[in-house]
Amino acid sequence: MSTTSQKHRDFVGEPMGDKPVTSLSGIGETLGKKLEEQGFDKAFVVLGQFLLLKKDTEMFTEWLKDASGANSRQAGSCAQCLKEWCDAFL
Repeated sequence: MSTTSQKHRDFVGEPMGDKPVTSLSGIGETLGKKLEEQGFDKAFVVLGQFLLLKKDTEMFTEWLKDASGANSRQAGSCAQCLKEWCDAFL
């Protein structure tokens, strides 16, 4: 099993609130800007997309790669981060 980043642990460890999209694991400034341009400016908006896809990490990963140009590692990191957050808080 791969280890998680500090960013991932910080995100999963507390309620989401009004965090920016760049607080998600795997989403840096460049990908964040691309997502913001499409209306995904907050982490909870990206969570909404994850939930619309019924928490299917594979479908979400493909969506994120298409929507932002994320690579497989970045998209997978974000999907895992949201999945773990849902497991902890929903």
